[in-house]
Amino acid sequence: MNRTQKMIYISLLSAQAVILGLVERSIPFPFAFAPGAKLGVANLIIIVAIYTLPFKDSLKVVIMRLLMTTLLGGTISTFMYSFAGAMLSYAGMLIVKFVGGKRVSIIGVSATGGILHNLGQLLVASTIAQTWTVLLYLPVLSFFGILSGIGIGIAANFLMAHVTTIQRFKKAHEEKKSSKSKHKHVANTLV
Repeated sequence: MNRTQKMIYISLLSAQAVILGLVERSIPFPFAFAPGAKLGVANLIIIVAIYTLPFKDSLKVVIMRLLMTTLLGGTISTFMYSFAGAMLSYAGMLIVKFVGGKRVSIIGVSATGGILHNLGQLLVASTIAQTWTVLLYLPVLSFFGILSGIGIGIAANFLMAHVTTIQRFKKAHEEKKSSKSKHKHVANTLV
């Protein structure tokens, strides 16, 4: 994979995340008892980016998605909510993927992202409202975050198993990681 291919791949993932985010924003959520709960379909692309790109490049996808979605129909407040949720979710998914290794599946990583996204948004809401009682809504949103995270994780598993471009980038990413760990092991042995 050369630099141009990687930039095109990052751009395509970002565009797909923006489109999914805008489409999801236009669909009303059917559960009136959980206002603010969404499926988080754009996280499908973020999961794919986490598993197929290095940290720096997957972060580019997250940031481009946030900026473009805000520019195409958001406000400063939606950006604040989205930024807090997306960054906390992204950081949590990376930590769970790194610490969990092979023991935690894509579904577990995705469910973690769903919960943390809601937590980030509620933290912003509680800061704006200047009260922590907003966080009492967390169990309801966490339930929906887990359910949507499981669904997004299943979809990501399907995409990663059936889309050849994603498989190729995932393989290149894993080979690069394993070669770096081999070089570190050799360096540590020589010291």
